[in-house]
Amino acid sequence: MSEARKVLVIGGGAAGNAVTILLRRSGLTVDLVEAKDDWNATAGSGITLQGNALRVLRELGVWEQVEAAGFGFGSVGITAPDGTVLHAQDDLRTGGDDLPATVGMQRPRLQQILIEAVRASQASVRLGTTAEVLDQDSGGVRVRLSDGSEHRYDLVVAADGLGSATRAAIGITDKPEPTGMAIWRIAAPRPEGVVRTDLAYDGPSYIAGYCPTSEDTIYAYVVEANRDRASIPAGSYADEMRRLASAYGGHWPEITEHITDPAKVNYTWFDRLLVEGSWHRGRVVLVGDAAHCCPPTLAQGAALSLEDAWVLSQMLTGSFEWDDVLLQAYYERRIARVRPVVEASVQIGQWQLDGVRDADVPGLMGRTMTMLRELP
Repeated sequence: MSEARKVLVIGGGAAGNAVTILLRRSGLTVDLVEAKDDWNATAGSGITLQGNALRVLRELGVWEQVEAAGFGFGSVGITAPDGTVLHAQDDLRTGGDDLPATVGMQRPRLQQILIEAVRASQASVRLGTTAEVLDQDSGGVRVRLSDGSEHRYDLVVAADGLGSATRAAIGITDKPEPTGMAIWRIAAPRPEGVVRTDLAYDGPSYIAGYCPTSEDTIYAYVVEANRDRASIPAGSYADEMRRLASAYGGHWPEITEHITDPAKVNYTWFDRLLVEGSWHRGRVVLVGDAAHCCPPTLAQGAALSLEDAWVLSQMLTGSFEWDDVLLQAYYERRIARVRPVVEASVQIGQWQLDGVRDADVPGLMGRTMTMLRELP
């Protein structure tokens, strides 16, 4: 394959950063454009990375940094609203036996690690920049960027997230749909004794949980029915989350003490998206949240996005022909894995919305996570 081939990656989140690193490693010329001036380096609270995500991060060459920055653990606990542990079970090591089952870490720290790896790859990076015009022909794509410059690429990888403008620009009409739930998140100091994720599936909210993200920090979350965002003033975010969290015992009273700054509380609806049929049009192909998104009931959003980047990069660097056959094969390989995860994530949330007490949540989780032990 000619090293003269040139790829544009639109979006500098987990999927976009990962595909950039992997394609640069194979000698391709890669330009990365990211709409945010700060490359989203400080956004978010925490993230749960299960083994299949860790497997890709190891392929990216950043596992040692992730391991050092995060908090690894191997089990999950189910608690009553008062904090009493009702059940604890070992997590499946979906990345293989040589990686932890789960690592929690601060989302900004993960982004910073990936940013450093992109910089080290010597990819060209333009921040505060978007792709405004995509003009395709049989051999490639002419792109006009928001800075006024024009460039020609052999392939465009759209990693611009759930609200992907690229997805719409190439005529894919699928849009994310709310599932009916919303989540309040905050980063907080780690209470002594919090060494894994614990979840309460009862009480006034659908879920109340927390995950250690370093030796000193956690992120905590409470899930309720979604509300009209306009009805919740941003200045009341801390009050709203504190009100919901105050119904829970165990470690929650200590966590709740730190829910004071509304600017540090994130409120997000759960969404579902699964583009069916194909994830490309011509020489423009979707990865990550631009192609699929699931509620975080299985903590697989970032993992699936990282897997997309790894699979697509493998296929591009292993083939001379970058054509419909190759890009459709990428879709077929990924959809067989992504669809059951999206469907299971949505089903777990729907059971909670419907108040189904005898739902086989552990069984569905177990079957889905077992599937993820296989290579993507």
